[in-house]
Amino acid sequence: MSVNIEQVVREYIDKTVHTSLATVSGDAPWVCEVHFAYDDSLNLYFRSLKSRRHSQEIATNSKVAGNIIDKYSLGDPVVGVYFEGLAELLQAGDEQNLAAACIKTRLEVTDDIVDEASREDGHQFYKVSVANWYVFGRFDGQSGQKYKLEWNGGDK
Repeated sequence: MSVNIEQVVREYIDKTVHTSLATVSGDAPWVCEVHFAYDDSLNLYFRSLKSRRHSQEIATNSKVAGNIIDKYSLGDPVVGVYFEGLAELLQAGDEQNLAAACIKTRLEVTDDIVDEASREDGHQFYKVSVANWYVFGRFDGQSGQKYKLEWNGGDK
């Protein structure tokens, strides 16, 4: 049985709205939870304040990694989706508008989040351009296999 990693990623990330996002500064790693949305190219979008540790670390080192894990109970089949890529703060314009549309639709946000992002103290839009996706689980009868999908924004 062949595993369609992209299909697993697309189906799985639609099931949850938060990701653990890892950043780093020097030799000090950090992880936080953010609510996310995504587009057809599997870019991830989230909002955060510039004052947050992860936002400050992204400003100096754009390399990020993360996982998207749905809750499961003992005995349930374990599936995990992981990613690594580059994060960036989005400026006003088309990309920010796309991020806002994805976030508003997926997270059912009714506030004017684009207007809020225009304020220095408002939540800003961030984009993660995923370079690699990984899935872990029992997909082909094997126990606990990890599969890699080199993604680079879907430009295969």
